[in-house]
Amino acid sequence: MSYPTDLKYTKDHEWIRLEGDTGTIGITDFAQQQLGDVVYVELPAQGTMLTAGQVFGTIESVKAVSELFAPVTGEVVEVNSGLKDKPEDVNGKPHETWMVKVKMSNGGDAGALLDATAYEALLAK
Repeated sequence: MSYPTDLKYTKDHEWIRLEGDTGTIGITDFAQQQLGDVVYVELPAQGTMLTAGQVFGTIESVKAVSELFAPVTGEVVEVNSGLKDKPEDVNGKPHETWMVKVKMSNGGDAGALLDATAYEALLAK
C-alpha cells in the first residue's frame, strides 16, 4: 500500500492533514486492516482540548476496542458526526474518512510526525 504524501502520520497509526493551523485527523489503512470491521467510534465533543500523544477517543471493531491518540495539541472545532451512524466508512476509505478537525495550539507538534516514506518504513519493520 502506498500512503498519501499530503498526510502526516503517527507511530500509533493516526493520520493528519495539515491546512494552516487546522488539522484533520483519521486512522490509517494499516490501522483499519488490523482492527477489521469497525462497528463504533467514540469521539470527543466540539470544544474539547486535545493533547498530542494523549487518548482522544476509541474505535471498536468486531475484534477489539482501540484507543485513538491525538497527533497534535489543540481544540476540536468539528466532529464527523456521520461516523455515529456509519462507522464502517473508516474501513472503506480510511485516508478520506476523517474523525475530528483540530485548531492547533502548538504548530511544533507537526514536526514530530512522520511523512509517508517514514511511515511506510515503520510498517516494513
